[in-house]
Amino acid sequence: MTTRPAGLTRVRWGVLSLIVAGGFVAYFLRSNMSVAGEAMMQDLSLSKTQLGIVLAAFAWSYAAFQFPGGVLCDRIGARRIIALCAIAWGLLNLLVGLMPSSGLLSLTATIAALVVLRALMGATQAPFFPATSGAMLCSWFPVKGWAFPSGVANVGLTFGAAATPPIIAWLIQQYGWRASYVITAPLGFLLAAVWWWYVRDTPHEHAKVGQAEIDVVDEGRPAFASGRVQPGAWKRVLRDRDVMLLTLSYLFSNFLYYFFFNWLYIYLVENRGMKLLESGFYAAAPWVVGAGGALVGGVACDRLVRRVGMRWGYRGPGMVGLVLAAVFMLAAAGVSSPIAAVVLLSLCLASQQVTEPAFWTATIALSGRDAATATGILNTGANIAGGFGALLVPLIVERFGWAAALGSAAFFSLMGAALWLLIDPNREMAKQS
Repeated sequence: MTTRPAGLTRVRWGVLSLIVAGGFVAYFLRSNMSVAGEAMMQDLSLSKTQLGIVLAAFAWSYAAFQFPGGVLCDRIGARRIIALCAIAWGLLNLLVGLMPSSGLLSLTATIAALVVLRALMGATQAPFFPATSGAMLCSWFPVKGWAFPSGVANVGLTFGAAATPPIIAWLIQQYGWRASYVITAPLGFLLAAVWWWYVRDTPHEHAKVGQAEIDVVDEGRPAFASGRVQPGAWKRVLRDRDVMLLTLSYLFSNFLYYFFFNWLYIYLVENRGMKLLESGFYAAAPWVVGAGGALVGGVACDRLVRRVGMRWGYRGPGMVGLVLAAVFMLAAAGVSSPIAAVVLLSLCLASQQVTEPAFWTATIALSGRDAATATGILNTGANIAGGFGALLVPLIVERFGWAAALGSAAFFSLMGAALWLLIDPNREMAKQS
């Protein structure tokens, strides 16, 4: 029999800290190509559309493996799957750094190699958020406190995305784009080691968790949100109308998000006339402000859920955030000042990030113990948007200009907001009351 520590332990916050660190590493090692892409295009003789194909390979693979990644997490656990995936991130970044220069490989072979490496990166990154923001948050935090840790978890990924442009731009300027991949690859190996050492799939499995902390985590937890995953989770989730509507709304929201992820740095260089390092620092600003938006969204959701219930506690931030994101994106397209554009784009991404806890915790509330599978489906929608956005944005830019590309992102954001009116995140919880 396991002897548990006396008093109220706080291991769940240590686990959350590692989720934040994991999100930072995941985004740092996945978004580096959006910064290195400018140097890679010159060195490898790639066009913007060809780079778009490489970037899309990540998004399509990432989308395709969200659902299988969530199912696999439900079967083997978040501890094991994240440790294995983090090792793969390090190895894949090393291989990109070893790509030969233009002329040593044919252009077709170069594009094919990059597509394969980026597709593998997408596949191995896919389980991260279903495992952490889905299964881990459901297991490690109480029902009425899911949104705040979800917002905190988003801080890791936004800070990872914020750190990438200035750090990678500086490494490229000092050592070249290949070295920028090689130098940063060990972050994946470090994450894998620490994660395996500290994390367990549930509080009950962690020797450092006291009974008082288990009682806090399990307070108010309905039967469908506890215990082991039952067979047929993927069928139950696919039949859930509200999960499917959340997925579609999240797809629209993430068309806007992926504009920042894939094209913000290049937009600032090409359309706003910024220099390499200057663009790196300004491209970080929306992500830093976005981290604040995610925290605000998490706090707002939890407070609203306690006051008005889950339906409007999640629906309100989800709708308001996406409407504001569209407004700020359109305003950024219309201003002439580069600095004003960065400010408006920062507010745009912050507004979109306000909605992240609403999307993820509403999905957990609807799916309970099937959270990894359900959030895998949710994130599939998000990254389908990334896949077609990586190609659609450069096509719109080449034909109509950058203002039209920003306008298309605003349109999709408004579509996502409208869908929230059809979603009832309280449905499953209401059945348990």
